[in-house]
Amino acid sequence: MSRQEPPSSFAERLLHWWTDHGRHDLPWQIDRSAYRVWVSEIMLQQTRVATVIDYFERFMERFPTLPELARAPLDDVLARWSGLGYYARARNLHRTARQCLAEHRGRLPDQAEALRQLPGIGESTANAIVAQAHDRRAPILDGNVKRVLARHAGIDGWPGRIAVQKQLWNEAELRTPPDRAAHYTQAIMDLGATVCTPRKPACLLCPVERDCRARIEDRVESLPARKPRRDRPQRASTWLIIRDPDGRILLVRRPPVGIWGGLWCLPEAGDAPAPGEAEILPPIQHEFSHFRLRMRFAGRPPEAASQQIADAQSRWFDIDQALEAGLPRPIRQAIESLAGRLANRSQPQIDA
Repeated sequence: MSRQEPPSSFAERLLHWWTDHGRHDLPWQIDRSAYRVWVSEIMLQQTRVATVIDYFERFMERFPTLPELARAPLDDVLARWSGLGYYARARNLHRTARQCLAEHRGRLPDQAEALRQLPGIGESTANAIVAQAHDRRAPILDGNVKRVLARHAGIDGWPGRIAVQKQLWNEAELRTPPDRAAHYTQAIMDLGATVCTPRKPACLLCPVERDCRARIEDRVESLPARKPRRDRPQRASTWLIIRDPDGRILLVRRPPVGIWGGLWCLPEAGDAPAPGEAEILPPIQHEFSHFRLRMRFAGRPPEAASQQIADAQSRWFDIDQALEAGLPRPIRQAIESLAGRLANRSQPQIDA
């Protein structure tokens, strides 16, 4: 049986592998400013790199600096985030930018402890900013890193449990080298993303496989342990498509906290259709982390919306304007479907 090699060997092998096989051209690597690293780290929480790249580039085009993000309306920030999900991340970005403008001269602090005091920045994210932007030693523990360490050190249990997290942090601390912090943190994230993947990892390509406990003990597929499964309840809701005589559509801003907080949505009308009310768009099944939602879409005349129209959080939007607003993915999908139907109706019919 292979013996675990010293932590310094782990880092050396990983850095050597990363030089030739790691990712070196991600957009946030081109200019490793603290601002760009921070935005990328928040976007990458629970989201794949391939998905984030386009969002990151559009976000940077609109908000190239922290002060510009801080001074922008929240609506603009949510519009650029629309479709990326987990919208509390965008609200926290905006709050943090404003706090930094007011308290830190428009810059992110360069110390992990100060970063952890800001909205939406936990220990791993704070350390990633310090390591990536300032090249200072700071252990990280994102999802990819947890998987690498759980397998290599043979740590049992679901990483969401406090006792398991403590073991993983100990391993992260032991293995993080004293220098080349930016390269090492990128290397261990890359290893988890491209080699030590959740399913069918490419162990033969792994630079640290020879003393990986999971491989030696034939437990690669079972480590890290999966989150205890809970059945997600099924819910249903009806969303109203209300258009005025000019063809505009009514949208309602969601409360600032909760599901889709601060985003624009169609008015919601509970979980049951009104008597005789017909669906005017196909229903959408949307998956949340803790429940499934079946969304049906019904039309109502504008006079039925008097209560919503009187609300300061409601507005009429042209269809094109609506699609530029900060919308949840399924609401955007519904409005795009409506726009397609309206366009088809306006096409002249050609007789055969």
